[in-house]
Amino acid sequence: MTRFTIASFNIKNLIGPDKEYYEFQTYTPEEYAWKLDWVADQILTMDADIVGFQEVFEEDALREVIEEADIRGEAYNAAVIPDASKRYHKKAVFRKLGYRSYRDAEIAFAPNSNDTGLPGQRRPGIAILSRMGFVGAPEIIQDLDDPLSIPFRELTGEDCGHYTLSRLSRPILKVRVPVGNDVISVFCCHLKSKLGEYHKPPGAPFAPEADLTRYNPVGRAMGALRSGVRRMAEAWVLRRAIVAELDKGRPVIALGDFNDGEHSVSSEIVAGEVPFINYAWMLRHNARDEDDRYSREEAKLITDAVERVRLHSAEKLFVRKSQRDMVYTAAFGGVYESVDQIFLSRHFHPDYKKRIGKMEYFSTFNDHITDGSHPEAPYNKLASDHGQIMAHIRLGVEED
Repeated sequence: MTRFTIASFNIKNLIGPDKEYYEFQTYTPEEYAWKLDWVADQILTMDADIVGFQEVFEEDALREVIEEADIRGEAYNAAVIPDASKRYHKKAVFRKLGYRSYRDAEIAFAPNSNDTGLPGQRRPGIAILSRMGFVGAPEIIQDLDDPLSIPFRELTGEDCGHYTLSRLSRPILKVRVPVGNDVISVFCCHLKSKLGEYHKPPGAPFAPEADLTRYNPVGRAMGALRSGVRRMAEAWVLRRAIVAELDKGRPVIALGDFNDGEHSVSSEIVAGEVPFINYAWMLRHNARDEDDRYSREEAKLITDAVERVRLHSAEKLFVRKSQRDMVYTAAFGGVYESVDQIFLSRHFHPDYKKRIGKMEYFSTFNDHITDGSHPEAPYNKLASDHGQIMAHIRLGVEED
C-alpha cells in the first residue's frame, strides 16, 4: 500500500517585503517576517506530500517559506525522533511523528498573465509543491488559443449575443505526479473571486459602483453577475481540461480556491453533473409517446458515462465516512462556508469497483479563521483568510 497526502493552501498575497502588490498594500520587513513565520508553521503542521498554493506573487518568496519550514522540521525531528542508539527507534509511531523535508521536492509555479510587474498593479499566480516530483513538464492554462465563446438566446428563440473569454483571471496549473505505481493528474486553480466587476466609463477615474457614498445596489448586483459568469466560464475551461485527462484513463485530483461552495454552479461545472437515479424512468430525448423511455441497458450506459467523468468532493466523502456535518475554510459576515475544495475522480471512490485507492481521512486547518468582526480575529494580512484542507489517500485496494 502507498499512502500520500494532498493539500490546498490559499497563502494570501505572498510577496517579499517593501513591494506594493495591490495599490497602497505592502509588507514591511517586520510584517513579512511575521507572515513567513506563520506560513512556514502551517506548512510544517500540514506536512503534506503535495500542496497546491494560491495567491503566490513571487516564486522566490514561496521557496523561502518552504526552506524555513524545512529548518523548523529538521529541528523538530531532532527533538522528537530517537536516533539509532535508542532501542525503540524503529517503532512505527516515530515514522508518523517525523517531518519529511522538501529539499528534494519539485515546485511548479504559474505566474499570472495579468501581472504587469508594476507597483500596485501586481496579480498573483499559483504553484504546486510535490515531494514525488513530476512526470513531464507542468502545463499552464490561462491565455486561450481559441477564445471561449458562450452564445445566448432569448427564451423566444432570438439570438441575444455571446460572452467571450480569451484569458482567465488567474492561471490553472496542471502537473502529473508519480505516486506508487500510478501517475495522477493534479490541477490547481483559483477561480474568479466574488468581487464585482464594474465598468469604468471612458475618462472616469473609477467605476460609479465603486463609490460607496452613492451606493448603487442594482449596479453592484450587475457587477456580481459579471463575476459569476466569469467564474463559471473559468470553471468550464477547467472542466474541459479535466475531462481530457479522464478520457485518457488518467486519475485526476482537482484542488484550489473555487471561490464558491461545493454545491455552487461553478463547482458543479468542475465536478460534473450528478447522475439521475434511474434513466429508465426518464422520457427519451426523442420520445414519441408517454411510454417512450430509455431502456435498462441504455440507463446503465448513461449512468456509467456520467460517472466516468464525474469528480467527488473529498470533504463530502469525509462527512459520509466520519458522520461529521460541518467543514469550513472561510468566514465572512457571520457566514462560514467551504470555498476551498479537493475533488477526486472515481479512481479514489470507495464504491467504484475498479478504484486504485481511496481517501482515508480529511483534515481542515482553520483555527485561525474567524469572522473579521470577532475580537479574537487574527491580522489576516499576515495570516490567511482561508483555512487549509488536506486529503489522506491510500493507493491499492484491500478489504475494509
